[in-house]
Amino acid sequence: MAATIEKLPGKAFLPYEEMTDLLLSEFKTRFSYTPQITNRYGDLIYVESYPMDAIPYWCRCCMEEPFLLHFDSIGDAANELKKIQRSWAPYSYTCFRRQSLLQEKLPYVNLKPKKFPPKIPQGEIGLYTLIDEHTLIASAKTNSLFPVGKIQFEEDHENPPSRAYLKIQESLTLARTFFGIDLPDENSRCFEAGACPGGWTWVLANLGSSVFAVDRAPLADSLMKNPKIEFLAHDAFTLKPEELGEFDWVFSDVICYPERLLEWIKTWLESGKTKKMICTIKMQGEINWPLVEEFSRIPNSRIVHLNYNKHELTFIHVE
Repeated sequence: MAATIEKLPGKAFLPYEEMTDLLLSEFKTRFSYTPQITNRYGDLIYVESYPMDAIPYWCRCCMEEPFLLHFDSIGDAANELKKIQRSWAPYSYTCFRRQSLLQEKLPYVNLKPKKFPPKIPQGEIGLYTLIDEHTLIASAKTNSLFPVGKIQFEEDHENPPSRAYLKIQESLTLARTFFGIDLPDENSRCFEAGACPGGWTWVLANLGSSVFAVDRAPLADSLMKNPKIEFLAHDAFTLKPEELGEFDWVFSDVICYPERLLEWIKTWLESGKTKKMICTIKMQGEINWPLVEEFSRIPNSRIVHLNYNKHELTFIHVE
């Protein structure tokens, strides 16, 4: 029997790991929509009647044009996928060995953790999932340039003062991918608000940037001795942009109410003292979606959920 393709209506949503409940909650509280789930394939949620284009933040990869592929052999499945496009990445929840064999027959896609800063291919990467030994669900078109919708980095377990450094690595990678800008370098002056213990400052200093780091508590000892880092013990949100001067980048991973963060971001952008900002929006209990929309309405901005985020979103602004 020849392999056959069955096009499907709707979309399929793959949430970030252990965030299925947040994804389903976002449908209801952000979109006022209760999805009628047609099928679940592991964590992958297929909704046959999806009435909108918007993709939830807690969806790491969306199958935007899903189809079922029925096949006899792994070779048949690989050939059919290659006819559609070059690059495919798997989400696995069953038939693990068979899916590994299928991926080996497809053109190479690097699924390993990346060294920062990575180069991100700009071509489409499709997503597929084996349902059983002779059926898979797939989509050539997804909402992500990353395989299976997420990027992972080679981790340094010795030098960074906290694992928060992975968030700024991911955020900077996305900023470069979305806006086509260069990363901070030796010519960049950066301001980090609420820098302690210094995970983000550590990344910026390693990129060669000079960093003005502000927090009530000091940074890790190694950073306090770094000549590229100037530290001020202070409440960073009470410092006025006009007092500090211009910065190429302004960063914040501070635990604060989103309302206060939004006011602070607007103060900096209206001052004209920076054109690039990356800030973590920390959620306090139930998410205030109208407030999140206020962040997203700031021109030249993107709101994303990172692979390295938890119950939080990230604001990226580049002019």
